Amino acid sequence: MKLGFIGLGVMGRPMALNLMKHGHQMGVYARRPQSVEPLVAAGAVSYATPAELAAASEVVFTVVTNSADVEQVVLGENGIIHGARPGSVVIDMETISPVVARNIAVALAVQGIDMIDAPVSGGPMGAEQATLSIMAGGKPAVFERVKPLFECLGKTIVHMGESGAGQITKACNQLALLANAQGSAEALSLAARCGVDPAKVREVMLGGIAASRVLELFGKRMVDRDFAAGIEARLYHKDLNIVLDLAHELGHAVPAAAVTMQSVNALIGRGEGKSDLSALIKVVEGMSGVRNDER
Repeated sequence: MKLGFIGLGVMGRPMALNLMKHGHQMGVYARRPQSVEPLVAAGAVSYATPAELAAASEVVFTVVTNSADVEQVVLGENGIIHGARPGSVVIDMETISPVVARNIAVALAVQGIDMIDAPVSGGPMGAEQATLSIMAGGKPAVFERVKPLFECLGKTIVHMGESGAGQITKACNQLALLANAQGSAEALSLAARCGVDPAKVREVMLGGIAASRVLELFGKRMVDRDFAAGIEARLYHKDLNIVLDLAHELGHAVPAAAVTMQSVNALIGRGEGKSDLSALIKVVEGMSGVRNDER
């Protein structure tokens, strides 16, 4: 198929390359010229605007940062909507507000353009290895049409419901992930405070009912004091805001999300928005008057 891709960062770049490996023609757009260079070197064609890219594509993927960025590249001046043909599809794969996802889908539908909101879980490694979990919202027939493209990117691919359902699922995923990360930070910090090796505590927990991918990945970084970002903590701050906004609109209690948000806010306040989420353990230690930053 003739594909377009906007958002060539730590997630988007390997996703676009994986689509190309399956023989799809690729067009790309980025605000920073250097971002498209690896794709152009692999055979992609660079376009000057999202509209021009959309005019040459059957399906356009977006993996940008936040709701406002998606609105801009899809509906803004020279946005996708001004170039895409009726019958084409926009696949929105970053984490944004479900309300914004639905609103964009409605605006595109007026022009005869379909949209699937399909955020992912699995991080940079999942993007590189094409093992992402993909949660999709939108018309079932459109989902089935683009499912072969998703199969180039991930292993778990589920149609969650109508427009916005993919983003609601991702919000739930991020709530569970972040609350788990907070619990892991507290458990490992407590172990160290008690004089027990947190690496051994993590090893035991991974063999029992407390085991999780969060403890496996982020817990290891906490133990190793490796806070170089896989995905920057500031992006999880954005995701947790989406969770809290969604819960507030529904009058639904999410106390663990509220507590975790305090820690994420503190992490951002420390100037560590670009650190890995595992740096949450520094915040927990700081609350207890413990300084293990150099450990």
